[in-house]
Amino acid sequence: MTQDRHPSGAPWRNFYGRFKGKGLRKSQEAYLDEDLGKLSPGPVDWDVNPDRTPLDLDALFGGAPVWLEVGFGGGEHLVHQAKGNPHVGIIGCEPYINGVAMLLGKIREAGVSNLRVHPGDARDLFDVLPEASLDKAFLLYPDPWPKKRHHRRRFVTPEHLEPLARVLKPGAEFRVATDIPDYVRQTLQEVPKAGFDWLAERPADWRTPWEDWIPTRYEQKALREGRVPHYLTFRRR
Repeated sequence: MTQDRHPSGAPWRNFYGRFKGKGLRKSQEAYLDEDLGKLSPGPVDWDVNPDRTPLDLDALFGGAPVWLEVGFGGGEHLVHQAKGNPHVGIIGCEPYINGVAMLLGKIREAGVSNLRVHPGDARDLFDVLPEASLDKAFLLYPDPWPKKRHHRRRFVTPEHLEPLARVLKPGAEFRVATDIPDYVRQTLQEVPKAGFDWLAERPADWRTPWEDWIPTRYEQKALREGRVPHYLTFRRR
Protein backbone atom coordinates (compact mmCIF):
# COMPACT_ATOMS: atom_id res chain seq x y z
CA MET A 1 0.00 0.00 0.00
CA THR A 2 1.34 3.41 -0.95
CA GLN A 3 0.82 6.51 1.10
CA ASP A 4 -1.83 7.84 -1.28
CA ARG A 5 -4.07 4.79 -0.84
CA HIS A 6 -6.67 3.76 1.72
CA PRO A 7 -6.43 0.16 3.01
CA SER A 8 -9.40 -0.67 0.75
CA GLY A 9 -7.31 0.34 -2.26
CA ALA A 10 -9.17 3.61 -2.76
CA PRO A 11 -7.18 6.78 -3.38
CA TRP A 12 -7.09 9.20 -0.47
CA ARG A 13 -9.64 11.88 -1.29
CA ASN A 14 -10.49 14.74 1.00
CA PHE A 15 -14.21 15.24 1.47
CA TYR A 16 -15.35 18.58 2.88
CA GLY A 17 -19.16 18.32 3.02
CA ARG A 18 -21.50 16.80 5.58
CA PHE A 19 -22.50 13.15 5.67
CA LYS A 20 -25.23 13.50 8.30
CA GLY A 21 -27.16 16.24 10.06
CA LYS A 22 -29.85 16.18 12.70
CA GLY A 23 -31.53 12.92 13.65
CA LEU A 24 -33.70 11.17 11.10
CA ARG A 25 -37.41 10.54 11.58
CA LYS A 26 -38.59 6.96 11.97
CA SER A 27 -40.11 7.07 8.49
CA GLN A 28 -36.83 8.26 6.99
CA GLU A 29 -34.92 5.50 8.72
CA ALA A 30 -37.40 3.06 7.20
CA TYR A 31 -36.84 4.51 3.72
CA LEU A 32 -33.10 4.00 4.10
CA ASP A 33 -33.48 0.46 5.42
CA GLU A 34 -36.10 -0.68 2.94
CA ASP A 35 -35.49 1.28 -0.27
CA LEU A 36 -31.90 2.46 -0.60
CA GLY A 37 -30.39 -0.93 -1.40
CA LYS A 38 -32.98 -1.57 -4.11
CA LEU A 39 -32.19 1.76 -5.75
CA SER A 40 -28.41 1.32 -5.95
CA PRO A 41 -26.94 1.86 -9.44
CA GLY A 42 -24.58 -1.07 -8.75
CA PRO A 43 -21.25 -1.67 -7.03
CA VAL A 44 -19.68 1.78 -6.62
CA ASP A 45 -17.76 1.85 -3.35
CA TRP A 46 -14.20 0.60 -3.26
CA ASP A 47 -14.86 -2.09 -0.68
CA VAL A 48 -17.40 -3.81 -2.95
CA ASN A 49 -15.75 -2.98 -6.29
CA PRO A 50 -11.98 -2.73 -5.74
CA ASP A 51 -11.27 -3.52 -9.41
CA ARG A 52 -13.45 -0.55 -10.44
CA THR A 53 -15.49 -2.64 -12.86
CA PRO A 54 -17.74 -0.27 -14.87
CA LEU A 55 -21.46 -0.21 -14.18
CA ASP A 56 -23.69 -1.85 -16.79
CA LEU A 57 -26.01 1.05 -17.55
CA ASP A 58 -27.76 -0.78 -20.40
CA ALA A 59 -28.78 -3.55 -18.01
CA LEU A 60 -29.72 -0.99 -15.36
CA PHE A 61 -31.96 1.18 -17.54
CA GLY A 62 -32.72 -1.03 -20.54
CA GLY A 63 -30.62 1.00 -22.97
CA ALA A 64 -32.38 4.30 -22.16
CA PRO A 65 -30.50 7.62 -22.13
CA VAL A 66 -28.89 8.22 -18.74
CA TRP A 67 -28.73 11.49 -16.81
CA LEU A 68 -26.86 12.36 -13.62
CA GLU A 69 -27.54 14.89 -10.88
CA VAL A 70 -24.61 15.64 -8.58
CA GLY A 71 -25.67 16.79 -5.11
CA PHE A 72 -29.46 16.56 -5.34
CA GLY A 73 -30.18 18.14 -1.95
CA GLY A 74 -33.72 17.14 -0.98
CA GLY A 75 -34.43 15.58 -4.37
CA GLU A 76 -37.15 17.94 -5.65
CA HIS A 77 -35.56 18.47 -9.05
CA LEU A 78 -34.49 14.84 -9.41
CA VAL A 79 -38.01 13.48 -8.91
CA HIS A 80 -39.45 16.21 -11.13
CA GLN A 81 -37.15 15.17 -13.97
CA ALA A 82 -37.89 11.47 -13.43
CA LYS A 83 -41.66 12.08 -13.63
CA GLY A 84 -41.33 14.29 -16.70
CA ASN A 85 -38.93 11.96 -18.53
CA PRO A 86 -40.02 8.37 -17.91
CA HIS A 87 -38.02 7.25 -20.96
CA VAL A 88 -34.76 8.34 -19.27
CA GLY A 89 -32.75 6.65 -16.53
CA ILE A 90 -31.47 9.09 -13.89
CA ILE A 91 -28.80 8.62 -11.23
CA GLY A 92 -28.70 10.94 -8.25
CA CYS A 93 -25.51 11.32 -6.23
CA GLU A 94 -25.60 12.84 -2.72
CA PRO A 95 -23.38 12.11 0.31
CA TYR A 96 -25.66 13.87 2.82
CA ILE A 97 -27.75 11.03 4.20
CA ASN A 98 -30.55 13.30 5.42
CA GLY A 99 -31.04 14.49 1.84
CA VAL A 100 -30.96 10.89 0.61
CA ALA A 101 -33.72 9.98 3.08
CA MET A 102 -35.81 12.95 1.90
CA LEU A 103 -35.41 11.82 -1.71
CA LEU A 104 -36.45 8.25 -0.90
CA GLY A 105 -39.68 9.56 0.61
CA LYS A 106 -40.36 11.62 -2.52
CA ILE A 107 -39.69 8.58 -4.72
CA ARG A 108 -42.25 6.55 -2.78
CA GLU A 109 -44.81 9.33 -3.04
CA ALA A 110 -44.23 9.91 -6.76
CA GLY A 111 -44.05 6.23 -7.67
CA VAL A 112 -41.23 6.74 -10.18
CA SER A 113 -39.12 3.73 -11.14
CA ASN A 114 -36.43 5.28 -13.36
CA LEU A 115 -34.23 6.64 -10.55
CA ARG A 116 -31.12 5.19 -8.92
CA VAL A 117 -29.29 6.66 -5.94
CA HIS A 118 -25.62 6.72 -4.93
CA PRO A 119 -25.34 7.97 -1.32
CA GLY A 120 -21.71 9.04 -1.51
CA ASP A 121 -18.93 10.98 -3.20
CA ALA A 122 -19.47 11.69 -6.89
CA ARG A 123 -15.81 10.93 -7.58
CA ASP A 124 -16.34 7.29 -6.60
CA LEU A 125 -19.27 7.12 -9.01
CA PHE A 126 -17.22 8.67 -11.82
CA ASP A 127 -14.66 5.89 -11.34
CA VAL A 128 -17.18 3.25 -12.41
CA LEU A 129 -19.28 5.05 -15.00
CA PRO A 130 -18.35 3.96 -18.53
CA GLU A 131 -16.65 6.52 -20.72
CA ALA A 132 -19.05 8.68 -22.77
CA SER A 133 -22.11 7.04 -21.21
CA LEU A 134 -24.17 9.99 -19.91
CA ASP A 135 -26.49 12.20 -21.95
CA LYS A 136 -26.97 15.01 -19.42
CA ALA A 137 -25.68 16.16 -16.04
CA PHE A 138 -26.93 18.64 -13.44
CA LEU A 139 -25.10 20.60 -10.73
CA LEU A 140 -27.73 22.67 -8.93
CA TYR A 141 -26.94 25.04 -6.08
CA PRO A 142 -23.72 23.30 -5.03
CA ASP A 143 -22.01 24.12 -1.76
CA PRO A 144 -20.61 27.62 -2.43
CA TRP A 145 -17.55 27.45 -0.16
CA PRO A 146 -17.51 31.27 -0.10
CA LYS A 147 -14.09 31.83 1.50
CA LYS A 148 -11.36 32.27 -1.10
CA ARG A 149 -9.08 29.70 0.54
CA HIS A 150 -11.88 27.14 0.19
CA HIS A 151 -12.57 27.66 -3.55
CA ARG A 152 -10.52 24.57 -4.35
CA ARG A 153 -13.21 22.55 -2.54
CA ARG A 154 -15.87 23.54 -5.05
CA PHE A 155 -17.13 21.05 -7.61
CA VAL A 156 -16.06 23.25 -10.52
CA THR A 157 -12.40 22.26 -10.26
CA PRO A 158 -10.39 19.88 -12.49
CA GLU A 159 -10.61 17.11 -9.86
CA HIS A 160 -14.35 16.84 -10.56
CA LEU A 161 -14.79 18.34 -14.01
CA GLU A 162 -12.27 16.16 -15.82
CA PRO A 163 -13.87 12.84 -14.78
CA LEU A 164 -17.31 14.33 -15.43
CA ALA A 165 -16.23 15.24 -18.95
CA ARG A 166 -14.92 11.71 -19.45
CA VAL A 167 -18.28 10.10 -18.68
CA LEU A 168 -20.41 12.55 -20.69
CA LYS A 169 -21.08 11.83 -24.36
CA PRO A 170 -19.91 14.37 -26.95
CA GLY A 171 -22.77 16.83 -27.29
CA ALA A 172 -24.15 16.04 -23.81
CA GLU A 173 -25.57 18.93 -21.80
CA PHE A 174 -24.20 20.07 -18.43
CA ARG A 175 -26.44 22.42 -16.42
CA VAL A 176 -25.22 24.50 -13.49
CA ALA A 177 -27.43 26.67 -11.24
CA THR A 178 -26.03 28.90 -8.51
CA ASP A 179 -26.85 32.16 -6.75
CA ILE A 180 -23.22 32.96 -5.88
CA PRO A 181 -21.58 35.45 -8.31
CA ASP A 182 -18.09 34.18 -7.64
CA TYR A 183 -19.23 30.61 -8.26
CA VAL A 184 -20.51 31.82 -11.63
CA ARG A 185 -17.09 33.32 -12.34
CA GLN A 186 -15.24 30.14 -11.42
CA THR A 187 -17.70 28.00 -13.39
CA LEU A 188 -17.26 30.07 -16.53
CA GLN A 189 -13.51 29.98 -16.07
CA GLU A 190 -13.06 26.26 -15.33
CA VAL A 191 -15.81 24.36 -17.15
CA PRO A 192 -14.69 25.33 -20.69
CA LYS A 193 -11.15 24.20 -19.83
CA ALA A 194 -12.54 20.70 -19.17
CA GLY A 195 -13.94 20.40 -22.69
CA PHE A 196 -17.28 22.23 -22.65
CA ASP A 197 -18.79 25.10 -24.63
CA TRP A 198 -21.02 27.65 -22.90
CA LEU A 199 -24.31 27.91 -24.81
CA ALA A 200 -25.47 31.38 -23.75
CA GLU A 201 -26.25 33.63 -26.70
CA ARG A 202 -27.34 36.77 -24.84
CA PRO A 203 -26.96 38.12 -21.29
CA ALA A 204 -30.52 37.14 -20.31
CA ASP A 205 -29.72 33.46 -20.95
CA TRP A 206 -27.91 32.95 -17.70
CA ARG A 207 -30.71 34.45 -15.61
CA THR A 208 -33.57 32.63 -17.34
CA PRO A 209 -34.55 29.25 -15.84
CA TRP A 210 -34.72 26.25 -18.13
CA GLU A 211 -38.16 25.40 -19.52
CA ASP A 212 -38.38 22.21 -17.45
CA TRP A 213 -37.03 23.83 -14.29
CA ILE A 214 -38.72 23.38 -10.92
CA PRO A 215 -37.66 25.79 -8.16
CA THR A 216 -35.73 23.99 -5.44
CA ARG A 217 -35.72 24.93 -1.76
CA TYR A 218 -32.21 26.34 -2.24
CA GLU A 219 -33.39 28.65 -5.01
CA GLN A 220 -36.34 29.78 -2.90
CA LYS A 221 -33.98 30.56 -0.02
CA ALA A 222 -31.71 32.55 -2.35
CA LEU A 223 -34.62 34.63 -3.59
CA ARG A 224 -35.87 35.29 -0.04
CA GLU A 225 -32.41 36.51 0.89
CA GLY A 226 -32.12 38.77 -2.16
CA ARG A 227 -29.63 36.74 -4.21
CA VAL A 228 -30.01 36.31 -7.97
CA PRO A 229 -30.03 32.76 -9.38
CA HIS A 230 -27.95 32.07 -12.48
CA TYR A 231 -28.55 29.20 -14.91
CA LEU A 232 -25.56 28.14 -17.00
CA THR A 233 -25.78 25.59 -19.82
CA PHE A 234 -22.74 23.89 -21.35
CA ARG A 235 -22.28 21.28 -24.06
CA ARG A 236 -19.57 18.62 -24.03
CA ARG A 237 -17.28 19.07 -27.02
